[in-house]
Amino acid sequence: MPRHVYLHVPFCARRCSYCDFSIAVRRDVPVDEYLAALDAELTIRFGATSPTEVDTIYLGGGTPSRLGGAGVARAVTLIERHFPLARGGELTIEANPEDVDGSAIDAWAAAGVNRLSLGSQTFDDRVLEWMHRTHDSSAIERAVAAARASGIGNLSLDLIFALPAELRRDFARDIERLLALAPDHVSLYGLTVESATPLGRWVARGDAVERTEEGYEAEFLAAHDLLTPAGLEHYEVSNYALVGRRSRHNSAYWTGVPYVGLGPAAHGFDGSIRRWNARAYSAWRDLTLAGSDPLEGEERLTEANRSAESVYLALRSDRGLAVLSGERDVVASWEVAGWVTVGDDGRLRCTPLGWLRLDALAAALTHSRSR
Repeated sequence: MPRHVYLHVPFCARRCSYCDFSIAVRRDVPVDEYLAALDAELTIRFGATSPTEVDTIYLGGGTPSRLGGAGVARAVTLIERHFPLARGGELTIEANPEDVDGSAIDAWAAAGVNRLSLGSQTFDDRVLEWMHRTHDSSAIERAVAAARASGIGNLSLDLIFALPAELRRDFARDIERLLALAPDHVSLYGLTVESATPLGRWVARGDAVERTEEGYEAEFLAAHDLLTPAGLEHYEVSNYALVGRRSRHNSAYWTGVPYVGLGPAAHGFDGSIRRWNARAYSAWRDLTLAGSDPLEGEERLTEANRSAESVYLALRSDRGLAVLSGERDVVASWEVAGWVTVGDDGRLRCTPLGWLRLDALAAALTHSRSR
């Protein structure tokens, strides 16, 4: 049975320059329409089954905070009719800083939200404007203060690295300002260039230059060297946390457990089959409100799929991968290069240098195991 629920809320005030996610830009968010469609999806798929208690609920996007205080509370109520959150469970909402004020966050907390993931990205106002973000750096500080005052004590901040060098962003200064806010968790994402985004078009025209591999590596390693002395454990490729503050929801994905995906473009997994919903908001809405399952596609995992995924998922976090007999020759050169370590427990773990080579290392081990 699933123990985790993800809800995709697609609405955004503006598309960021680098974003190719499934979003719906709306000046006025159709909260009632969205929640009616969510209610319909839950009824179509789970209306005939008994409620199932879950360990985590995660509202992602898009920008879930665009639903407002009452809208988020109503969404949580709909989900919990079918998937009540277990006592001590984790309920996360992603939010943009400008949406976080006392009234909204009080409503979220009353609805059971106990973890806030804040889309800060950078503290450089000039770079925020280049990203097409709708907040400035002072809004990040106000949002953090509002969250602390309202009792949501588990706070995660996002930060993007490897921006084009011509922006002259001071990455170390960004991390310094981030640490001054004492986050419990940090998600660090390397900028990628997607062709269908504004950034992709800028790069194609020569108006922006993608960061070199050397620049990407330098900032990734610099982040590790600056964040870990502050007590933030680098527990997964893109994530750091204080002890006891790791994301329980995201960590579940990395162990391959079943989870439910709701909303446009959301993915779910039952242990054997991965399924995904219609990507466009309008398509998902129309299907659900017409009483149809918004399923767009599904994939049954083969044994080869499972083997490859188990290797990749284990290596991307600090839990590591149990080394099989005969694999020490495969990984010996990686140890010498400083990419991996093999602990006393016999588990292979990537170093930060190794995480930069995760795809290649996982592919090599998967190939070795398939012979």
